[in-house]
Amino acid sequence: MNTQQLESFVQVAENLNFARAAEVLNITQSAVSRQIHSLEEELGTRLFLRSTRAVALTPDGLSFLDDAKEILTRLQMASLKIGQHSQMNLQILTIGCINELYLDLLSELLARYRKQIPEVHPFLRIVPSRSILNFFFNGEMDLLLGFPDDIPEREGILYQEIAQVPICCVVPANHPFAGRKEIAEAELREQQIILCNSYETPSKAAALQHRLGHLFSPASINYCENTLAALTLTRAGYGIALLPWNLCPSLDVSYIPVAGMEPISYGVFYKGSTKSHAVKAFLAVAREYTQELH
Repeated sequence: MNTQQLESFVQVAENLNFARAAEVLNITQSAVSRQIHSLEEELGTRLFLRSTRAVALTPDGLSFLDDAKEILTRLQMASLKIGQHSQMNLQILTIGCINELYLDLLSELLARYRKQIPEVHPFLRIVPSRSILNFFFNGEMDLLLGFPDDIPEREGILYQEIAQVPICCVVPANHPFAGRKEIAEAELREQQIILCNSYETPSKAAALQHRLGHLFSPASINYCENTLAALTLTRAGYGIALLPWNLCPSLDVSYIPVAGMEPISYGVFYKGSTKSHAVKAFLAVAREYTQELH
């Protein structure tokens, strides 16, 4: 398996058109076809269903697409790291995050960080699944943002809290609950609810969802697979969502803490043995930000 095969596969998969893939890659269409054919032979399966009118991914092709993208990303990162030897002032700080909701918070931290160490190039990896833990534990990430209740303890891995965030009922900005300081669980039972079945959801929020979910009729429940989908349904008025407080919330939704729920810690994981100046500087910026929040 080589990069040409993977790049050809990804382009065809995303465009569902061999001619368009060849144009993007700046090679001939026959070359793209050869790369796909050799990849299929190597994997022992068909990746595409082809006809004179259309191209479609097979189930195996769809399953392989994320893996192919991940392999290409790792190769690009490896090339960047090797390139550092010829550019002594260039450093890469790889930061992992399971949830796109907290990228606004990360933007604030990185804005402060850039002013202190402008030569560092952040590389963000958003992986909304448990595989992100393998990347971090295996040294493919310098830092991991997350909730400590959901990250297994590992020798040599340390945690620095950024904020305590309450579990909230999230409603549209024009909802009758909007603007309230807190809301009781009993009041939620009268609402339509959005249940998010995802590793992105912290365990305490998932436990609350599970507890309340049994109290709703099937007609009152909307299911979704990630927190961004939950917010989209919330904005559209399909129901309320139960999520951690977003430290940088948008104006079109309101976060109302659920009464009686303890706040949960959110912060950054790092290796205690690190000697990276880039990592230590980021931790210092995060500490300063945390002090301001309090």
